[in-house]
Amino acid sequence: MQLRFTRAVLPIMLAAAGLAHADEASVKKGVEAFLNAPAVASVTKTPYGGLYEVVLKSGDLIYTDEKVGFLVDGSIIDSKTRRNVTQARQNELLKIDFASLPLDQAIKQVKGNGKRVIATFEDPNCGFCKRLAKELESVDDITIYTFLYPVLGPDSLDKSKNIWCAKDKGGAWNDWMLSAKTPASASCDTSAIQKNTAFGQKHRVNGTPTIFLADGNRIGGFVPAKELERMMSQVGSK
Repeated sequence: MQLRFTRAVLPIMLAAAGLAHADEASVKKGVEAFLNAPAVASVTKTPYGGLYEVVLKSGDLIYTDEKVGFLVDGSIIDSKTRRNVTQARQNELLKIDFASLPLDQAIKQVKGNGKRVIATFEDPNCGFCKRLAKELESVDDITIYTFLYPVLGPDSLDKSKNIWCAKDKGGAWNDWMLSAKTPASASCDTSAIQKNTAFGQKHRVNGTPTIFLADGNRIGGFVPAKELERMMSQVGSK
């Protein structure tokens, strides 16, 4: 199940106290005054429209003018290239260094030569994660790192712990995701699951499944095997 988190609703426009010829610091101050919270992560002047890009600590991206006279919550499209510059910037902000992933905290499965690499954050009770598992059956020559990310409730945590503590982690995961075979009760050090949760929250993994390609680009949600193959082909092998 794709999680949907409530995000703060920002107005498209607002009247605000004028700030004469603001710089990035004063834009940050003005936006935080409007939001009544220290919510701004960064402010950067853009090369288009005299706008400032404001990245919020929540991960949301908004724009304002130098006087913080307006806030724009939406996509900016380059009319010449038809490129969605907001989406491109969001993708850049969400990108990670694949080498930073704590792979020892993931279930590792190698298929074929394993040259292509992905990492996924998944909840065992996530319906779209089960669909992804079925799609991955047809994908060969891949190494899959599955981070157990139980965000759907206590039962998800219990299943995650039993899967992590199984003698064959990958087998227990596949048995449950593909065949609904409940993982047997088991006990061991499950601190990796808590660490996964902390890592995911830090990197704004707000839904399952979340997939990271070898170049650090993120896929938020389920994709069919054919689309995943296309995306991996653009990355190459790691």
